[in-house]
Amino acid sequence: MTEVDGEVVGPDGEVVGPDLDRLRRQLGGADTERVVQRVRQRMAHGRPLTGTISLSQPTSAERLAVQRLLGRPPGRGTSLTVNLDDLDQVVRRSGLHPDGLAAAVETILGPVPVNAEVRAAEDTAWRTVLAPLDRLGRRTPDLADWCGDRGTVALTRRLSGTPDAAGPLVEHLVAVLAALPADGIPLARLAAHTTGDAHALDADRPLATLVLSAVRAVWWRGDDEPTSPAQRRRALWDSAGVLVDELSSTVLTLNVVASPGSRLYALTAPAATTGEPLVLTLRQLGRGQPVFPAGTVHVCENPTVLAAAADLLGPACPPLVCVNGQPSTAALRLLAGLAASGARLRYHGDFDWGGVRIANLLRSRVTWQPWRYDAAAYRAAVAGVASGTGAASGTLTGRPVDANWDAELTALMSRHGTRVEEELVLDTLLADLSGAR
Repeated sequence: MTEVDGEVVGPDGEVVGPDLDRLRRQLGGADTERVVQRVRQRMAHGRPLTGTISLSQPTSAERLAVQRLLGRPPGRGTSLTVNLDDLDQVVRRSGLHPDGLAAAVETILGPVPVNAEVRAAEDTAWRTVLAPLDRLGRRTPDLADWCGDRGTVALTRRLSGTPDAAGPLVEHLVAVLAALPADGIPLARLAAHTTGDAHALDADRPLATLVLSAVRAVWWRGDDEPTSPAQRRRALWDSAGVLVDELSSTVLTLNVVASPGSRLYALTAPAATTGEPLVLTLRQLGRGQPVFPAGTVHVCENPTVLAAAADLLGPACPPLVCVNGQPSTAALRLLAGLAASGARLRYHGDFDWGGVRIANLLRSRVTWQPWRYDAAAYRAAVAGVASGTGAASGTLTGRPVDANWDAELTALMSRHGTRVEEELVLDTLLADLSGAR
C-alpha cells in the first residue's frame, strides 16, 4: 500500500480506502459542518442522498468550502444550494472516500442509525423488558388494570430511562408486588427478601415509587390519603400490610378488652371501664398473642360511628372496632386475633365502591357477617332517602366492584346509583348497639 497524491492506493493503482486527513480537512471542518449535518439528517430519516439541500444565510467561509469541493462558484443568493449527487461523485472520484458521501459522513461523525429502525428496535426492547409486568397482571386480577395502564408504562420508562436499566427494576417490581398484600412484614425485610437489597424500597428509590403507585391503585382508598408525604407513605405501605414502623399502624377501639392476664388487658380494661375510645398500636398488638373473650364484636368503617357510640352508650356499648377507612395492619391483626379467639365479627361500611373494596379485603383476611351491610339494608337506606325520612346522600361514582358476601348488592347499587355513607344510617346503627347490650 502506498500514498499517491494524498490517496491510499493498492499495487494496481486502485483506491482502497479513504484519505482520512484530506476527508477531515475538506468535510470535517466548521465551514462544512452544516452541509455534513444536513446529510446526516437525511441518512437518519432513511432518505436517499439525491437532489439538493439548501443552507440559509450562508457565511462566506461556507460558500468558499462548497466551491472548493464542487469546483464551481456557488450562487450569490440568500441561500446556498448543494447538489448531493454531485457531492457524492466528488467524494468518490477525489479519493476522499471510495464508498461515497454517506460513508464519508459516518467516517467523520460515526455510525448514523436510521430513526425508524432505532425506534423499532427500542420498542421491541421495551416490550421484552415490560413483559413480566404484563404476565403479572394476567395472573393477578387485582393488579391487571395497573399493570396494563399507560401511566404505569410511562412511569417505569421515566424512572429507568433505558430498557437495559428497566430490566432489573421490572424484575424487582414484579417480585415485590407478588408478595403483596403482606401480613405485617417490615419494609426492610420485604425489600431484602424480594430484591436482595434491604434499602431497595427506601423512599428515594425508583422501585418504591412504582410499588406505591400500585398500592395506591389496588389496596388504597384514595380519598382518605393523609396530606403529609411521610404519613401518606406510611399509610400506603400499611394498607398493603407492610410496616414502616410498629407505632404508625394503629386501630381505634371501644370496649374491646383482652382476656385477663395478658399485657393488652392492662391497656384495654381501664378504657372500657370508662367507655372511652382507645387507640392500639401494632406494637401493642404484636407483643405476644393476645386472647379475647368470645362474643359478638361490631366493626365499622368510620370513626364517626365509634365516637357517637362512645358518647351515647359509653361503657355500656358492646365491643366495637373502627377500621377507619382502609384497614391498617394493626386493624387486621386485631380482627384476626378476635376471630381466632372465637369472636363473631359483624361488619358495616359505606355503600360505595370504595367501601365494598374495603369489605372485600377484610373478608379475605377474617370471617365476618354483614351488619346492615347487604342488599336489603341498602334498599332500606335508599328508600329512606327517597321518602325524605333519611339524610341526603350522594351520587355513586367510580367502577362497580362485586361484593363477595352478597351477590345481589353490586347490581342493586349500580341500578340505584346512590351512595350511602355510614353517617347517613348512624341512628340505625346506634339503635342496634343499644339493643345489643
